[in-house]
Amino acid sequence: MPESGLSPIFPNDMLSGAPALPATWIAAVESRLSREEKVAAWLETDLNGRLHFDPGLVVVTNKRLLVQAEAGAGAEATLQEWSYRPGLTLVRSDHAGVGSLELFDENALLARWRYTLGKDAAATRLIDNFREQLHNHLTGEFRPLPVQVLCPKCHRVLDVPLAPGQEECEACRKQVHAPPSTWTLLRLWRFARPYKWRLFAGFLLTLGSTGAAMIPPYLTMPLMDNVLIPYQNGKPIDVELVEFYLTGLLGAAIVAWGLGWARTYVLALVSERIGADLRTATFEHLLKLSHAYFGGKRTGDLMARIGSETDRLNIFLSLHLLDFATDVLMIGMTTIILVSIEPWLALVTLTPLPIIAWLIHIVRDKLRTGFEKVDRVWAELTSVLADTIPGVRVVKAFAQEKREAIRFRAANERNREVNDRVNKVWSMFTPTVVLLTEVGLLVVWVFGIWQVSKDEITVGVLTAFLTYISRFYVRLDSMSRIVSFTQKAAAGTKRIFEILDHVSSVPEPAHPVHLPVVDGRIELRNVEFRYGTRTVTHGINITIEPGEMVGLVGHSGSGKSTLVNLICRFYDVTEGAILLDGVDIRALPVAEYRKHIGLVLQEPFLFFGTIAENIAYGKPNATQEEIVAAARAAHAHEFILRLPHGYDSLVGERGQALSGGERQRISIARALLIDPRILILDEATSSVDTTTEKEIQKALENLVRGRTTIAIAHRLSTLRDASRLIVLDRGSVIEIGNHDELMAREGHYYRLYLAQVRNVDTEDDLRRLSPEPEPRAEGGRE
Repeated sequence: MPESGLSPIFPNDMLSGAPALPATWIAAVESRLSREEKVAAWLETDLNGRLHFDPGLVVVTNKRLLVQAEAGAGAEATLQEWSYRPGLTLVRSDHAGVGSLELFDENALLARWRYTLGKDAAATRLIDNFREQLHNHLTGEFRPLPVQVLCPKCHRVLDVPLAPGQEECEACRKQVHAPPSTWTLLRLWRFARPYKWRLFAGFLLTLGSTGAAMIPPYLTMPLMDNVLIPYQNGKPIDVELVEFYLTGLLGAAIVAWGLGWARTYVLALVSERIGADLRTATFEHLLKLSHAYFGGKRTGDLMARIGSETDRLNIFLSLHLLDFATDVLMIGMTTIILVSIEPWLALVTLTPLPIIAWLIHIVRDKLRTGFEKVDRVWAELTSVLADTIPGVRVVKAFAQEKREAIRFRAANERNREVNDRVNKVWSMFTPTVVLLTEVGLLVVWVFGIWQVSKDEITVGVLTAFLTYISRFYVRLDSMSRIVSFTQKAAAGTKRIFEILDHVSSVPEPAHPVHLPVVDGRIELRNVEFRYGTRTVTHGINITIEPGEMVGLVGHSGSGKSTLVNLICRFYDVTEGAILLDGVDIRALPVAEYRKHIGLVLQEPFLFFGTIAENIAYGKPNATQEEIVAAARAAHAHEFILRLPHGYDSLVGERGQALSGGERQRISIARALLIDPRILILDEATSSVDTTTEKEIQKALENLVRGRTTIAIAHRLSTLRDASRLIVLDRGSVIEIGNHDELMAREGHYYRLYLAQVRNVDTEDDLRRLSPEPEPRAEGGRE
């Protein structure tokens, strides 16, 4: 079923250019339209008032707004309609992944329809058409609104609709699928510059070894003409002359071998260092990027870029680029020697070169596009592994082995298909080059024999030519093969520099401010934040005094975790500011600021290593006594000593060798060890049993003492000791006070607490306990 009005034109009684209605709604809507009524736009909603999936349709016509709801079991379809009149307003808003369309008049909210944000582009177009049709109806000035066809991927307005089966516009295609240029490889000079003298030495060694390799074929001419051919004509062999030539051949071979070995060794060392520096720089830059960047990337893709792409570049720099340089020098020297010996024969020898160069140019463009597609599908394959292997317990728990195998097989099949297309091009190119070189060798034979028959050249010259030309064509074939490796390297370089070129949305300050002492006073001034176009928080003003414990309360999606992320500066505020001791946190160095924050998450992450190493993660130089003291304060010392190797026990991948409560107490010990002035507890006890929760609560009592603490807790009872509770709803602060004060007000917190006591967990059930508050005015909703 289509998601938005982006399909072809629907017939007769609709506005010119209006989008086709979904097939399931055509009969229901057409039966309601009057003779002169035409559809301008529509939005297929997919959520009902209780946020359950339930299809509906909002239609803008040239006379009114129609809303059709699908009939439930045993129920009749319902139709609502509002004719255009002054004061009628249609606005949209979004919150926590849910979009809303709201219809107002001068007095009240008339209706609300909800949808998932995947339909937001269609909702925006519907509002534009609604305003235009309302204007036309009220003023009589009919200015038809051009139908906006949007790209389903980037939501750009398109001049021409997409072709059937096309999933993205040309701008998306150019941005994502722009083939990497070979010139991208020049950007690696940034990493090669520190080793420029070694590279120069490698070039000289390459030049020397290639020159030495050119000597043996040249000595074959006098060996043939002055020794072998005279001997066939009855003259005795000149032993001294033979020894001279053979010594020259042996010496040239030994020199070429020695220089070649030194060249390979020096350039291999340089390429390894360039690759290591590239990996390090990419990983360090990746760590500096904000959470927003990682939210849009897959782990397997990033691993492939830093791992396999840099390894491919290493191989290219150490082997293929070296071979290419040797080939170029060999071809250049061979050409000079051939021309100096016999210009006409040299001209015949070089005849295939323009054809081969033309072939390389044709194939290069196809290969570079193909190899980037290979990289993308390989990253997709790696991502499946990166998703499945760490989550293998969930896979097995839900018996989804077959499903994951099918997913991997599909990714592997895409990888095979893309490689098949590249190999199809490459398999035709390589034999063609070989055929041309063989034909070129045959032409040399024919022309050389003809010249020998006319006494224009000697047999020795022809032999030398054939020896040189054999090497020439071997190198030419090798150079043609370098096209493949070069395009692979260019594709890898582009993907790596996509990371290096990305600028963090949480930048370091140009003129940093350093706080010698941190008291821990946090102030949020008119804080607003948006994920893309979706506003998450609205004008939040909070002041948290040093040493105060504040609890953040609200249903899922109210903005609690967003505030924590903003305070930690995982994201930067869109509007307003967050201050620490009166200083905007954006003016503080990021790492220096975060050293003052201790974070305990709902699902603590432990690294593969020992318990001691995980506790000391934030303070690697901590002594054993400091580690044990932190573990004691976190009530973790006792269970650690019961482990086979105590503090040296391995926690396993992501801490899987420990229970949830044990991982949480190690996480608390990790936060205690760095002695932060600000402590953030994000659902620290929500995923453990009651007994373990009591142990963790004892540890938290030690942790929060004397620190500015911000706590998020699903169980409201755990926040009773907080100095203040800040109640959030839809990204706004609606109540502030301690537990007793808020309970006495019988407001939103009271209903939350009552709902939890009654084991009511959903927002829908909570709203049944209390009527929904009156909607706000239109201003600021869209």
